Amino acid sequence: MERKPKRRTRERIVETSLRLFNDFGEPNVTTTVISDEMNISPGNLYYHFHNKDEIIEAIFAVFEREIEETLAAPTRRLANVEDIWLFLHLLFEQIWKYRFFYRDLNDLLTRNRVLEIHFKQIMAHKVHTATVLCEGLVSTGAMRATSEELRALATNMAVIASYWLSFEYACDPRGKVESGRIGRGVYQVMAMLSPFLLDESKGLLEKLSREYVRP
Repeated sequence: MERKPKRRTRERIVETSLRLFNDFGEPNVTTTVISDEMNISPGNLYYHFHNKDEIIEAIFAVFEREIEETLAAPTRRLANVEDIWLFLHLLFEQIWKYRFFYRDLNDLLTRNRVLEIHFKQIMAHKVHTATVLCEGLVSTGAMRATSEELRALATNMAVIASYWLSFEYACDPRGKVESGRIGRGVYQVMAMLSPFLLDESKGLLEKLSREYVRP
């Protein structure tokens, strides 16, 4: 049986850093903590990354590629309510996977110019995708809304998706924010659509809510 090749040290640094940043918050994790966790010398870590910001940017590059692919997918055809529900689950899973970016967002954007520029583009893409999805519902007769309502709705959907985990954390700072809270975030985004949905689409959203949202 062939042995799998060992992961390179650089890859292990990125994976370990992502886990530590997610678990403890990026400001609370130093390069020394990372090297200790990996049982390597600080010099070995610095051979691959000169500082913590370089590690963050390496993680962000993967995150940006993955989330841009997720945001592009639902705009390739007209989506119904169930499609949007599934898309939001996929989006929230991406946010959960890289949750430290969202929890520590303001601090990271203040410190890092690369993240400042690129995260702004991701936010704009979220609003654009939400707009296209809502316009699709209107065009198929599943929803009724004016152009002004659509713009506000798309922005609000992007805001809730981006800041839901921060809201959960603020409500229970000493509790454990678990991945199960993703479902509640998806529901809150979809709830923004509810007043505008018509007939079967409104009934479908109510059905999905009963099946997926737990008290």
